[in-house]
Amino acid sequence: MNFRWPATLIAGVLAASAAYAQTLPKADPSKAQQIVTQVCAACHATDGNSTQAANPVLAGQHAEYTLKQLMNFKPQGGKPAVRPHAMMAGMVANLAADDMRNLAAYFESQKPKPRAARDAELVKLGQAIYRGGMLSRGVAACSSCHGPNGAGVPAQFPRLAGQYAEYTAAQLKAFRSGERANDPNRMMRAVAEKLSDKEIAAVAEYISGLR
Repeated sequence: MNFRWPATLIAGVLAASAAYAQTLPKADPSKAQQIVTQVCAACHATDGNSTQAANPVLAGQHAEYTLKQLMNFKPQGGKPAVRPHAMMAGMVANLAADDMRNLAAYFESQKPKPRAARDAELVKLGQAIYRGGMLSRGVAACSSCHGPNGAGVPAQFPRLAGQYAEYTAAQLKAFRSGERANDPNRMMRAVAEKLSDKEIAAVAEYISGLR
């Protein structure tokens, strides 16, 4: 039996995300090229297909999600960044809102490269959690928000398919510890807090092979 998020909770997140997306002016990916080359490429590659497992793949990621992360890395209105990250704080420090919108649109337009999972045992456990959740611990199925193939939902839930297992695991652990807390309604923290290190590794491994 699958455990899924309450419909009212998901509906609230979807409505807020959709309203946020509708307020954004149209982006121009072509204007991001120079910033990509000078600022982003060293860690994420010019096409967003990072070659380092510690750095996320941005190619194909929904622009609304990437934009939200870029904005969260930057202190706003005299308040600390919603998502503290020393390196990314430096990267976004001199970016205007239009720059971030253009970057997000640019990386969304890039084609992600397929990746394969490496550990069959972890994949088996990860698949069970991703698709069915864990009813006994109140862990929702990842697929209920991110889709069965990890494609996510634009303006609502990020694409996960093909993401480095190391990066996904690091983010789940950050949500679990509270180090990362920029998830609407604590949705990711509520899941990660109930996962062991092995379960996190398994879900991350399974996600890495999704296409």
